[in-house]
This record gives sequence, structure tokens and C-alpha cells, in this order.
Amino acid sequence: MHETLHYDVLILGSGAAGLSLALKLRSDISIAVISKCALHEGNTYYAQGGISAVLDPDDSVTSHIQDTLRVGGALCNPEVVRLVVEQGPREIHWLLRQGVHFTRDRQGQDPGGYHLTREGGHSHRRVIHTADATGKEISGTLSRCVRARDNIRLYEDHNAVDLIVTRKIGLGDNRCVGAYVLNQRSGRVATLVARCVVLATGGASKVYLYTSNPDVTTGDGIAMAWRAGCRVANMEFMQFHPTCLYHPEAKSFLISEALRGEGARLRLPDGERFMPRFDERAELAPRDIVARAIDHEMKRLGSECLYLDISHRPAELIEHHFPTIRRRCLEFGIDITREPIPVVPAAHYTCGGILVDRQARTDVPGLYAVGEAAYTGLHGANRMASNSLLECLVYSDLAARDITRLMTPPADHPTIPPWDESRVTEPDEEVVVAHNWEELRRFMWDYVGIVRTNKRLRRAKRRVDLLRQEIIEYYSNFRVGNDLLELRNLVEVADLIVRSAQRRRESRGLHYNLDFPDQDPSQCTPTVLIPDNYHPRREP
Repeated sequence: MHETLHYDVLILGSGAAGLSLALKLRSDISIAVISKCALHEGNTYYAQGGISAVLDPDDSVTSHIQDTLRVGGALCNPEVVRLVVEQGPREIHWLLRQGVHFTRDRQGQDPGGYHLTREGGHSHRRVIHTADATGKEISGTLSRCVRARDNIRLYEDHNAVDLIVTRKIGLGDNRCVGAYVLNQRSGRVATLVARCVVLATGGASKVYLYTSNPDVTTGDGIAMAWRAGCRVANMEFMQFHPTCLYHPEAKSFLISEALRGEGARLRLPDGERFMPRFDERAELAPRDIVARAIDHEMKRLGSECLYLDISHRPAELIEHHFPTIRRRCLEFGIDITREPIPVVPAAHYTCGGILVDRQARTDVPGLYAVGEAAYTGLHGANRMASNSLLECLVYSDLAARDITRLMTPPADHPTIPPWDESRVTEPDEEVVVAHNWEELRRFMWDYVGIVRTNKRLRRAKRRVDLLRQEIIEYYSNFRVGNDLLELRNLVEVADLIVRSAQRRRESRGLHYNLDFPDQDPSQCTPTVLIPDNYHPRREP
């Protein structure tokens, strides 16, 4: 028997955006939180740097806004930037009330003050953090708070198959009323019906061969929203983190930008420092500039990696601020207090996503998007370091306020048809999924990576189109599993990235095309893609 469950709010995703939203909703609202793996397994848990907010008396909201706009390459929405930045201190205080512990300032005069670090693009120290494991602290604290709430039901090891939209199932107006969800342990698909659905599924960096992200970041929410009729924006702007640990056994381990904020220097294999040749801000230039510089030098030298060196700084400082990084590097025989760290760039953050308004509402009534899955207008052509967790917190609060407004008066749940798998069979060639997965991520890295060309984009589009047809056919004939669902979503997102990159005939922020190396002032607007089943939003 297929199970049908009813909730007021269904949240797909269990990172900072999804969990904080669940906690900000009233305790009399029934909530389901869907997590593909363990509750903490996502980008929030692995975030090392911190959260940017104006907490220093010498800093200002105006300065934070100006830095964000500058890094965003004239594509940020200034009103959204101001909205998010102004709410920063309030959200930090909210985290403190939940029990998050941030690193104290041992050198400061104020015994109650917190240590603030500086990262690329910031003109002031404004990144509050918990040593070099901020995400782990936030994720653990929010998880404990959520588990303590009686009105929140957690579904770990569950993966959403697709959204349920009334127009598609023949119930008239276009509204999202739930999702079909795969229980990865049993292999059964349940129907979860809800008055509001929130996509907090994170980004899509797993579309690339090399990424700093955990395995779960496969663009699920973006793909599902697109299929449901939502517009997406700025998918060409994929941020590559300049410094991931280069070691055959170190899978996806990020070396925080905060090291550069504390004086770490990028060096060539012969020890030469090279960033001053590329930008006057040197190692503290925005991530797109640093990543391209590393990519350029690696290709010029034919080097497999370059080096990040903080060994000239006091060992006590390194051990205090970067205990996780030091411990992890020591596991591979690298003592960062004495020697440089081998690093390479890797796909890190999705600056585009599902188009939302200032209540986090998508184009489909009843459907919201928060966090990395959403495009709010904050990041523009490039995300400034540590603005992402800030955006998660602010937009989860905005969404919670709007959802709470919709919870009265009570409404009846519509009757939804159960998941139909009567015409599918067990998969007979799992190798097809594995092969397509590998091929997709490799050609996206080669053709749609840090540096692009028109020819590479055309090649990528041809390969995406062929793979997409194969995957759709496979999905239509065989019983769904986690790998197939993720591959289906990845190829959808890959198509959106390539199409968006082909639309932008210039170089701006994270999108660098050798055939159009300069900025074009006439292209100072977001790249918006519209699905065939798009219907302008009409509120009930």
C-alpha cells in the first residue's frame, strides 16, 4: 500500500535554510522535514568560514552593501541586498538564542565580544564564526532544536521524486500541494500532501566532476521547480572555490577562505607568490578572480595543483582558528604550521536558482524556495564570501512569516492520486546510470567550467540533449532509486546552466567566456529561463 500523509508545511531539505524555517514557524503548525541522508549531511554542515553581518562598530550596513554589490558584478538587486544586510545582526542574535556558540575575541577589549574574520571581497572584518567549523556548529544546534519540537516530523534517508502540482493532476488552478517522496530504506514512494511546500534543497555543484560539496548537492529542488513551471535565473553563475585540498584520498575537503583572511598566501610550486600579478587585492580578491588565476597558472605550468601557505603565521593562531583544517591536513601528512597546502579549484556554490520574490515565493502558488536553491537577487554574478548562510537565515524568516499568514483559516487537503509504478520494472542495467553520471559531470567540468568558449558550450549542449533523452527513457521504464533521481535532476540542471551560459554573450563575475572576454553594459540584467509550462502567478 502506498502511504498518504498530510501536513501543513512540507520542507524539502535539512540545511540552515530548511531547519531555521521549521523553527521559526508556530508550534501549532504541523511540519515535515525531508532529508536525503542524515539530517546534517549538506552544505551547511561543511561550511567552514562563517556568516557575514555588521557587528563591528567600525563597520556599517552601507559598507556591507557596497562590498556585496561590487562583488556581484552589477547584477545584484540593490533592494534585496539592503534587505538581507540590514537583517544580519538580528539573525546572528537569533542563532545565539538557539544555542549556537561562536568564537570569542581573545585579543579584544570587550570580554563578551566575538572574533570577526575577513574574507575575499569584504572591506571589514565582519564574518562571525565558530573556529573553522561554523556550519557544523549551526547544523548541530538547529538539528537538536528541531528534534525537540513535537510539531516537526523528520524523514531522514528520504528523497523527493517530484512536486505535486494541481494543474498536472487535473485539479484546475496551478498550485503546489505536496510531493512524492522515496523512502530509500524501503524503496517505496509515499505521497506527502501539504498546504505549503518549501524547497530548501541546496545547490547543484555535483553537476561538476570536482566539487567541494557533499554528494547530496544534485540540484534536486531547482530541477523539480523547473518541471513544475517555475522560472530560474542566473544559472550560468556557478562559483568555483579557489582552494580545495589536493590529495588522492581527500574527497571534497575545502580549505576555508578565512585562511587568506588571516594572511595565507597562494604560491607556485617554486614558492613564488602570484596573486598580486592578477589583482591589487591579491589573495583577498573575490573568488572568481582567485579561481581563474589559479586555473591560469596551473594550465600555464602544467601543474596538478598550487599551494596555499599560512606557515609564516604563529602556530598558536593557526591552531586556535583552524583546528579542523589543521587536523584534517595532518591526516594526510601535511602540517600547515610548517608547510604549504596543495590546493585546486572546485565547484562550490550555485549563485542562480529558482526565481523568488521577497517572501521567498516561487511562480507556483503554495511553493517557496530558500537557501542555495533560490535566486533572490542577493548574489548577482558572484557570491561574496559568507553571505550565503546570511541569506538562508533572512529568507527563511521571510518565508515563515508569509506561510504563517496562510495558515489561517484552516483548509481542506485535496485528494491526491498515489504514486503509480504499475507499469515499471526493476532496473536491469545500473551501469547505464553510473556511466551517464560520470560522463555528464566530466564534460560539464571540461566544457562549462571556470573558463568557457562558444565551441565548448555547443559541445556541452549536444551531449546534454543526448543524455537527457536516455535518462528520460530510463526513468519512464524502471522503478525509481536514489541514483536515478539524482541523475535525472543533474541533467536538467546541466541543461539550464548551458542554456544560461549561451545566453550571456559577455564575461561577468563567475561567467568567463574567452570569445566574449569583456563586460557588456547592455547585459546588466539577470538571465531568466522560462519553462514551457510557465503560468504567471495568480494568488487565490
